[in-house]
Amino acid sequence: MVHISHSHDQQLDPTQEITHELTLEHVRDRAVRGIILLTGRTFLLQALSFVAWFFLTLLLNPSDIGLFFVVSAVVSFFRYFSDVGLAAALIQKKEAITDEDLKTTFTIQMALVLGVLATLYVLTPWFTRTYHLTVDGVFLLSALGIGFFLASLKTIPSILLERKLHFERLIVPDVLENLVYNISAVIFAWLGFGVASFAYAVLIRGVVGVIAIYFLRPWRPVFGFSATSLHRLLKYGVPYQLNTFLATIKDDGMTAFLGGILGATGIGYLGWAQKWAQTPLRLFMDNVTRVTFPAFSRMQDEKEHLKNSVTRSIFFICFLVFPSIIGLVILAPILITIIPKYSKWEPAIIPLYLLSINVIFAAATTQLTNLLNAIGKIKVTFKLMVMWTVLTWAFIPFLATKYGVNGAALGYSLVGASSIVAMIVAYKYVKFSVQDGILVPLYAALGMGCVMYVFRMFFPYTFFSMATLAIAGGISYIGIIYLFVGKSIFIDARESFKTLFNK
Repeated sequence: MVHISHSHDQQLDPTQEITHELTLEHVRDRAVRGIILLTGRTFLLQALSFVAWFFLTLLLNPSDIGLFFVVSAVVSFFRYFSDVGLAAALIQKKEAITDEDLKTTFTIQMALVLGVLATLYVLTPWFTRTYHLTVDGVFLLSALGIGFFLASLKTIPSILLERKLHFERLIVPDVLENLVYNISAVIFAWLGFGVASFAYAVLIRGVVGVIAIYFLRPWRPVFGFSATSLHRLLKYGVPYQLNTFLATIKDDGMTAFLGGILGATGIGYLGWAQKWAQTPLRLFMDNVTRVTFPAFSRMQDEKEHLKNSVTRSIFFICFLVFPSIIGLVILAPILITIIPKYSKWEPAIIPLYLLSINVIFAAATTQLTNLLNAIGKIKVTFKLMVMWTVLTWAFIPFLATKYGVNGAALGYSLVGASSIVAMIVAYKYVKFSVQDGILVPLYAALGMGCVMYVFRMFFPYTFFSMATLAIAGGISYIGIIYLFVGKSIFIDARESFKTLFNK
């Protein structure tokens, strides 16, 4: 049970909670605890999300799903302009943050958010013509804008909790938001609301999230401005935000652009494949990077500890992501076959295979760019992001025009393969172990994949065969991992759980 304190110290200056430096031991313990808590939370939420996504893809057409992805990408693209990296700068800052830092960040962010919302409102007629939006599509665009505003109100309380690595509190709003969003979306879709189901779900999620975060970490929104504080934060924030801008151009900008090439149905197929392929990343990687960013920031001067922590965190991600994505690739054709209404997604199977390559590289390298940001090498990650953005726009539109959805997916896999450059660059700063962090789980996952593929050849396509293949794959994977690392895998698991339950 999460303990929520309402003691007097929470009612004092909101920066009081973070004026004391955390020791390295506390950072490590809280980071491990945060990873376990967030991963456990994600397992529960993703179980719900799996079910919800499954029913949504049964109840809605590929064009509805595609329209949702396109509109979401448009709003996410404009969301970039609502921040100049101040939130990330506050989290990364070595010194204690001040009340002026918080007021300045809140004021600047609110001004930018309102400007973005006004721009979305003015450009709505253009979006309607370009993407052939229906009335429900316009409603979804408006709802996502309002949801974006509500999410921005959560920034300061989230920073205050994240600075102290209090992820046991941060997971509560996430749990509530995901519960109400997934349940609402499925109910509205079942009632026949079509793409508007997403709009209602987004609005409900936004309101619930704001109420929850302010209950857990009260903070009175106050407008204020300090030129000194802003200048100090922008030194880190602007380069960080430039990276975010390039990531936005690379991802959301490309999705919006492909909407004009592939159409709503084509984006629906590509989005379905991306959603399933990236599920292991959302399950495991996002939680680790969220925790390790502030943790690595506090280990900047402890090179040996930093090296070990980076290797172990990469291993943790790859240990879970690699077998998940390879298992998904092998089981996906069975799922498409045994569920009649799911046969409409058969054109997305090849894109799923191709996008899985991108996911494998992302699992191995995203933590490294996270590391570079945490230790202040923001210009290095900017150069990497420039490379990925150029490759994305060089390959994907051309291949999508020539080969459709499969071509776009191939483009993503080629861009993903270039991530090996990030490994080489990051290794210059922190000598992490490629063998222990990446190659060991990769070898084990590939061995597991061979076992599952051979077994699949002799099984009929049924739910029972899916379960049997999954069990056989899991047993073979653990067995191969044990051959590589021995009992240490179980010792690490035990120590992690001890950390979780120790105050």
